[in-house]
Amino acid sequence: MAKVAIVTGAGSGIGRAVSLALLEAGWQVALAGRRREALEETASLSETAALVVPTDVADEGSVDALFAATKDRFGRLDLVFNNAGSGARPVPIEDHALSDWKRVVDANLTGAFLCTRAAFRLMKDQDPRGGRIINNGSIAAHAPRPLSIAYSATKSAMTGLTRSTSLDGRAYGIACGQIDIGNAETPMTRTMAQGALQADGSVRPEPYLDVRHVADAVLYMAGLPLEANVQFMTVMATRMPYIGRG
Repeated sequence: MAKVAIVTGAGSGIGRAVSLALLEAGWQVALAGRRREALEETASLSETAALVVPTDVADEGSVDALFAATKDRFGRLDLVFNNAGSGARPVPIEDHALSDWKRVVDANLTGAFLCTRAAFRLMKDQDPRGGRIINNGSIAAHAPRPLSIAYSATKSAMTGLTRSTSLDGRAYGIACGQIDIGNAETPMTRTMAQGALQADGSVRPEPYLDVRHVADAVLYMAGLPLEANVQFMTVMATRMPYIGRG
């Protein structure tokens, strides 16, 4: 029987790459994201049919509808990739708008919580019991960029969410791990090839990691038996300024 996954933020970038990798590997996949046309474009790139469910992960009702649709279509759930997220404009802390802060927190943290809660409710009661949750963290949680307080704070919080989920999931056979990704080549990071602000105030180009390697890493984590877990994984371009950043 094919395993079933939900991927949030599946309409572009890392979410699209991971969704296509899962579909190619034989998974049944529910594609979640705010833009139906982007999700349908992702679905069109695979020869395997996917379930398209427009979803706002920051909205409780929308998330619950996503998980209900997945259960109705496939009967169970084996994997959630909490990938959806966003950043804010790079501005000094004293100029950071509260509306931008709330938008990033809702997308990056509240959305992951709502999807995790819905996954627990489904996975603990299905037969066979259990499943896996993989959270998309960031190396920004460990070495933040300048002018990135909302994004860096939510990604640090994601690590706490991962740890708590991993601990509390033991009772139900639910594994949880986190992948911290540095500069995968996606539309969101494309400008870094021209130059990214560094901690010393300089602006320098940074190398990219091909997004297919991120998809391969997530596929490896997802394919493990529930008796094994990658708790934390960091995937980045070898020459990216992360070790030694600051």
